Amino acid sequence: MSLHDDAVLVLKNYEGQDDLRDVYLDHLTARPDGMWKACEDGHITASALVIDPGQGRVLLTLHRKIRMWLQMGGHCEQTDETLAAAALREAAEESGIGGLVLLPGGPVRLDRHHTPCAWHLDVQYAALAPAGAVETISDESLDLRWYAYDEVDEVADASVVRLMEATRARL
Repeated sequence: MSLHDDAVLVLKNYEGQDDLRDVYLDHLTARPDGMWKACEDGHITASALVIDPGQGRVLLTLHRKIRMWLQMGGHCEQTDETLAAAALREAAEESGIGGLVLLPGGPVRLDRHHTPCAWHLDVQYAALAPAGAVETISDESLDLRWYAYDEVDEVADASVVRLMEATRARL
């Protein structure tokens, strides 16, 4: 199964945000290249909010290009076999944390936003950090920082807050 096919299947099984989900599915139907950064009409991206429920906190990255506190995530790569694998890869690369595990049940949310390269049709997961996880800043980040749940709305935009709330509800 191709990554494109996996994305279609994941989105067809995603419950909630029906109108936005249909935008994603229409995009993939119209654009066989809709998974890749080269698709200038926009592309599917995968992200994951790294969460430590035992400590009541989430790890956010101060994105080097966008200069906002965000969850880990980004473009799909040819080596990604599934959207979930892409989200997990991005989370591990950008956080430096090994042993992350995605919450079961598939994506937590969808979020469509414009970036300097194109529209991102982001499929958002959540990843549990192992006990004692220590983060390492990657080249894509200016900083990484753990925030208590009640601090996130002070530093991040509404999309990150919604992702955190949806993740906590799933826990």
